[in-house]
Amino acid sequence: MAAVAPALIEIADVGRTFEDGTRALSGATLSVPRESITVLVGPSGCGKTTLLRMLGGLDVPSAGRVDFAGGARPRTAFAFQEPRLLPWRSVLSNVALPLELAGVARGERRDRAQEMLERVQLGGAGRKLPGRLSGGMRMRASIARALVTRPELLLLDEPFGALDEITRHVLDDLVLSIRSELSMTVVLVTHSIAEAAYLGDRIFVMAPAPGRIVRTVEPGFAARGPALRASVPYASLMADLLQSLGTAMASSGGGRAA
Repeated sequence: MAAVAPALIEIADVGRTFEDGTRALSGATLSVPRESITVLVGPSGCGKTTLLRMLGGLDVPSAGRVDFAGGARPRTAFAFQEPRLLPWRSVLSNVALPLELAGVARGERRDRAQEMLERVQLGGAGRKLPGRLSGGMRMRASIARALVTRPELLLLDEPFGALDEITRHVLDDLVLSIRSELSMTVVLVTHSIAEAAYLGDRIFVMAPAPGRIVRTVEPGFAARGPALRASVPYASLMADLLQSLGTAMASSGGGRAA
């Protein structure tokens, strides 16, 4: 993704202090290019989720600004580390739930839910209950549910953290294909340096105490896939990110934020 892509979101000098005095964020400034995958990577307690919640309108800054192109927050959807599927509803019914709550007609919501299941390679699983699916399949269903509203902005909060490495690789590639097919902007929170290096068009390295951005990296890889994972530039980027995180943590004054 070209670094000159116009910004969908501009975050300027954002801070967040909770009522108990915890400084979750301080001076966060960043730009999220349209139709990019922007990654926030860092240890627990560096404010990644707090920043993501601000992008989704679930929290507000104590200082600074979060501005959206055109002045209004784009259609936004979340996917979390836990799939949070309703166990008594079929997979298709789970995916259609946001449309049901929005009052979309039964036939349309069924068709749109099935379309999204096809996109995440779960087209034959619609009648199953979530308990019949593997962890990776449940996460696919969760992503399909997020996509069914046709969002412009997809916010992913450590969605693959509980999955095995092979499944994570498959779902990372799924995110890449969905971003391309649906022309979405994606913001991903992760603890995984490997995932950040693989997916990120723009990577913001964060550190705690208080939560802050310590480095911005634009990998510029022409293509992703197995060859990239085995390449020297990819390994070098992971080592570089790890060193940045280590340096930031060594200079941290302690403390914890979400």
